[in-house]
Amino acid sequence: MVEEKWVTLSHGRTRYFEGGTGPACILLHGAGIMDGGDSWCFNWDALSQHVRVIAPDFLGWGLGDRFDGEYSFAYLVDFVRELQDALGIERSHVVGHSMGGWVAALLAYESPDRVDKLVLVANGGMAARTLSSMTQFRPPTLEDLEAMWRSRLQPGQGDPRALAERDYRKVVHPGAVEAYQRILNHMNHMPTRERYQLHRRLPHVHAPTLIVWGKHDAVNDISLGESAHRLLPNSRFEVLDCGHSIPAERPDEFNRLVVDFLTR
Repeated sequence: MVEEKWVTLSHGRTRYFEGGTGPACILLHGAGIMDGGDSWCFNWDALSQHVRVIAPDFLGWGLGDRFDGEYSFAYLVDFVRELQDALGIERSHVVGHSMGGWVAALLAYESPDRVDKLVLVANGGMAARTLSSMTQFRPPTLEDLEAMWRSRLQPGQGDPRALAERDYRKVVHPGAVEAYQRILNHMNHMPTRERYQLHRRLPHVHAPTLIVWGKHDAVNDISLGESAHRLLPNSRFEVLDCGHSIPAERPDEFNRLVVDFLTR
């Protein structure tokens, strides 16, 4: 069973979800203000049958304390190392979706001794451009979130209204919008995006890597995944018939791929 837990790190309390036994596997979510450790709710039960799943709210996201300062990629990457330290984990598998995949790849480059196997899911960091959803950000309404979930879920997969209400708690959490805007200020700064691009780094990442992409991804075009595959020396590339939100749109297929990769 996956449980909600809390850990105190240098910036304050952080929420995470944990379940299962075996090798540790950290799941890193994407960049939407409504994202968090619970973004992996369609995956953690299946994965926790084989590994020790740990799904945190990133520094600056979710229901925990906010960092009182400017955010940076450096802080986000070090957040993962600090979480490993706090939970007594010397090294782990790391699975990252979208922004979480960008951070996971940076971690594998900077701290190869901290990463066993790497799973990059429609990861960012392959194109030096911003997204309109980030440059024109406005906090989503409850109705926006419900519509989003209705577009993502397969029939019978979940309750769009309940998921929207869960995520809306993160949007209206005290300090959430202000902190998120500081995050966006950093991520939308073009020199920053260019400095932290993955093209130079990926050839030096030797952890076994599974890259998963959606055929119809409108956020990160599939050509970016193909480029990552060419650059990573020890990678496997899989394409699913879906958009950008692969873990929620095709959970069964995604879970099978990840379990097979991590347990071989």
